[in-house]
Amino acid sequence: MHPALNIMVKAARRASQIINRASQDVEHLKVTAKRQSDFVTEVDKAAEAAIIEVLREAYPDYGILAEESGSADGVGSGSEYQWIIDPLDGTTNFIHGFPQYAVSIALAHKGQLNQAVIYDTLRNEMFTASKGGGAYLNERRIRVSKCLKLESALLGTGFPFRVFDHIDPYLATFKEFTQRSSGVRRAGSAALDLAYVACGRLDGFWEFGLMPWDAAAGCLLITEAGGLVGDLAGGDTHLKTGNIIAGTPRIFSQILQVIDNHRTPALTA
Repeated sequence: MHPALNIMVKAARRASQIINRASQDVEHLKVTAKRQSDFVTEVDKAAEAAIIEVLREAYPDYGILAEESGSADGVGSGSEYQWIIDPLDGTTNFIHGFPQYAVSIALAHKGQLNQAVIYDTLRNEMFTASKGGGAYLNERRIRVSKCLKLESALLGTGFPFRVFDHIDPYLATFKEFTQRSSGVRRAGSAALDLAYVACGRLDGFWEFGLMPWDAAAGCLLITEAGGLVGDLAGGDTHLKTGNIIAGTPRIFSQILQVIDNHRTPALTA
């Protein structure tokens, strides 16, 4: 295992201890709304602080982009490396006791994803990936599914919940995918949805308006598992625009065709 990935696993497990303890007493958590339908708890903040402490102890000069604390340089600043951290992806699920949330940590080098960890703290499932080294679930190599046709595919998605500017084209795509696939699932954690594409539990995924920390680790997992990830035009701006398509190579192209039928001029790639 790459040394940085080893540290990321350690950080994810440290955060999971905080998350799992708090899950036993969710009703007493202090919850704050950052914006409509977008919540943060003291658990998110404590888990993020624990992750950053572990990462900075090992790599003090690396930059950080984290959901709760934003962007920060390392001790030496100007680093080519940046951690991308979501301490608790699926906070709304966590608040309601809905068992679908995870820790997500990625490492980028010169803007390119290099290492990834997604940890499902409830199921003790550790998804890891290194650029050029493959993707793994609990140290077992994983691959995307062999699904070839959209009609046979099980798809994951996330409904727009922060900004509703593109709700109409999204609902149009949802309608068509519902009619043309074998099923659509919206579980509430984009990180786990992407990890599930990587290990073959889902055959494809699409969502509009994600943040980099929601998707960075999952995107590397999928490409290292033999899948494809892109923006709404099939390009590589997905982490910038937040509009993401992912899937097996064949399903990716079919998702792309459906979404292209419903894209509006205001909906960028």
